[in-house]
Amino acid sequence: MQKFILAYHGGKTSMTPEEGQQHMQKWMAWMDGLGDAVVDRGLPVGQSITVSSDGVTEDGGANPLSGITIIQAENQDDAIAMTQKSPHLDIGGTIELAPAMDMPM
Repeated sequence: MQKFILAYHGGKTSMTPEEGQQHMQKWMAWMDGLGDAVVDRGLPVGQSITVSSDGVTEDGGANPLSGITIIQAENQDDAIAMTQKSPHLDIGGTIELAPAMDMPM
């Protein structure tokens, strides 16, 4: 099994408490449905900053990160299929999927 990092970007940020709760229930059901494929449910993140050799930008950049998850799948196609079912896509967000690389120690 290969590990993949899901990086959530964007999405609807202004929800009523009821909409937020409904979205969280959908997200938890999706996570639970992935079963053992979930390595780390991850977490949402706050406002990001970008650090570069030119300095620091505090607006989060053009496509700010909103959260991460780590899953495992047989291959990239399987990881994509899992990711396409995420309710994050239903609220206008996108998900960047990248294979996690093993680093020799």
